Amino acid sequence: MRVPIRSIRRTGHRRFVGALSLALLCAAGATAPPAAARTPGNPGAAPTAPAHPAPRLPDGLAKTPPMGFNNWNSTHCRAEFTEDMVKGIADLFLAKGLKDAGYQYVNLDDCWALPTRDANGKLVPDPRRFPHGIKAVADYVHSKGLKFGIYTSAGTKTCNSAGFPGGLGHEKSDAQQFADWGVDYLKYDNCNNQGVDAQQRYRTMRDALRATGRPIVYSICEWGENKPWEWASDVGHLWRTTGDISDSWSSMLAIARQNLPLAPYAGPGHWNDPDMLEVGNGGMTDTEYRSHFSLWSMMAAPLLIGSDLRKAGPETFEILANKDVIALDQDALGKQATVLASESGRWTLVKQLAGGDRAVALFNETDRPQRIATTARAVGLPQAAGYRLRDLWQHRDTHTTGAIAATVPAHGTTVYRVTADTNWATYPPAVETGTDRTPLVEAGASTDIRSTVRNLGGTPARNLTVTLKAPQGWHATAASPATARALPGGRSLTTTWRIAAPAGAAPGAYDLPLTADYRSPRGERVTTTLPGTAHIVVPPPAGTAYAAELPWLTAANGWGPVERNTSVGESAAGDGGPLRIGGTGFTKGLGVHAASDVTLYTGRRCSAFTARVGIDDEVGDRGSAGFEVWADGKRVATSGTVTGADAARTLTAAVAGAETVRLVVTDGGDGIDYDHADWADAKFSC
Repeated sequence: MRVPIRSIRRTGHRRFVGALSLALLCAAGATAPPAAARTPGNPGAAPTAPAHPAPRLPDGLAKTPPMGFNNWNSTHCRAEFTEDMVKGIADLFLAKGLKDAGYQYVNLDDCWALPTRDANGKLVPDPRRFPHGIKAVADYVHSKGLKFGIYTSAGTKTCNSAGFPGGLGHEKSDAQQFADWGVDYLKYDNCNNQGVDAQQRYRTMRDALRATGRPIVYSICEWGENKPWEWASDVGHLWRTTGDISDSWSSMLAIARQNLPLAPYAGPGHWNDPDMLEVGNGGMTDTEYRSHFSLWSMMAAPLLIGSDLRKAGPETFEILANKDVIALDQDALGKQATVLASESGRWTLVKQLAGGDRAVALFNETDRPQRIATTARAVGLPQAAGYRLRDLWQHRDTHTTGAIAATVPAHGTTVYRVTADTNWATYPPAVETGTDRTPLVEAGASTDIRSTVRNLGGTPARNLTVTLKAPQGWHATAASPATARALPGGRSLTTTWRIAAPAGAAPGAYDLPLTADYRSPRGERVTTTLPGTAHIVVPPPAGTAYAAELPWLTAANGWGPVERNTSVGESAAGDGGPLRIGGTGFTKGLGVHAASDVTLYTGRRCSAFTARVGIDDEVGDRGSAGFEVWADGKRVATSGTVTGADAARTLTAAVAGAETVRLVVTDGGDGIDYDHADWADAKFSC
């Protein structure tokens, strides 16, 4: 059955996220789950910690968040999920240094078993996928010095539509079977639970695992529906706090926002789990994957690789094996990062570390570079003359007299480990580079931008040279000084650059890195580069310009891609239908899903925007959303909340003089389930 909802990543298979259609639940043989717990309106406001925290499991397992691999995100239930694939992953853990970096578990997900138990009620491995059985695979993994994990569900069946047997009512038998196979980790899902109380179901399996006498890490995967952070610290070692992740920026960001407020509940032996890693699966950029990995490590989340390492490139391994960042996740103190500040898409996260250091993540969720700054005192460090500032992605030590700052690229994260260090002056001064904006240039034209280089240290940056490297065929000329013999601590150098794009250049994004090269007082040469982007843009035509016919600068969507002239449909590109709101059809427009953000270049040539907005009829009368129009960073029109029961609503906005216009869809305040939203007949007057 095709049900147009927001996130069944495994259609008919996976954990159900949020409120699903009753028809789909009945087809899967499950009872409808309760409404998902809502995230606090302020993602930075942590919940009040319990007065008497629940006891941890007294078994010494998972003292730090588990690290390993799970096949689901890369293979789903496809035929490539086999024992040879699993063994190959174990081999790569050693060959690529992942075991040395801390990864231990090689875990199976759904589809490893046959749909029926044997005559004795035992689980039967699929002989096509695992011809030598599960124990043979576990033995192979153990022979590499690694640990082995398996999956089932706390229901009558797992989440796959094929109906693989779940553990409900078979807990003792299944737990003993897992122990006999040599299982070290159990992921226990939530599908087909027959309405049985969650705490009862998960405690029953806990007791069954304990009775085997084998130490098995117990991962509770009930999607945060019953707030397991409040009751599960003496049940499991980790618990899912959210629905499923998907390989998209919007999904990763939404899950991080849900998990961040739960910091008081995490600690050694009991971890918040915002789902597996998507690093390397291809749906995000390397910058976005570094943010993903940084945020999960700051949140002391389990680090379970979800990409097929047999196909991964060097960039994926570079991210996954970053020992500096992993050290934050695996820190013995076990503190989850808290939100120090969050404003206009600029996040400052702080994680207290064993020994007194602080990890500071400066995270930019927006689609443009932003400067994010804090201080050593604000992050909880003692007063000192200077601090060592280690950039965990550049693997570089510098010093600061207290300022902690970076101009962070769009969707990027800068992560520092900050230490009060009496030897601070032996490190080069920290120099921050940044530009005032992302330049938008029409082919054959030019524009100006400004760069700023700041010395955050207490010693001078000598022989400073600033360079803006333009793409081939472009020109970047400094219109003001770009060098300094010495830039004292606390001072900055601002340079104006004239950027010219060649006639005939194709539209799109082009690299425009900014580099500052300098020497420390001790003569060390330091080079710091800020990745940057310039866009060749195309002005809209005179007259009526339809949004679906214009190129987009950016397009982010809450589920699947933004679609031109069709609804958003399901997760694949082009699977939507005709735009239709309240029984009225439209031939042109954008099909999106909350939360969504589409940016278009209008080049100060358009005076007005108009659209008919609403929830697409493909979700019936469900779903709700808000539509907003932003011109050069200022909101100029809003629809208010519209629901699936409403007719199309006309939305108009004055955009005269705007260089860019953003079309934003919010979730209407009740989550993003069923929020298939249409910008029907969306057009500019230019």
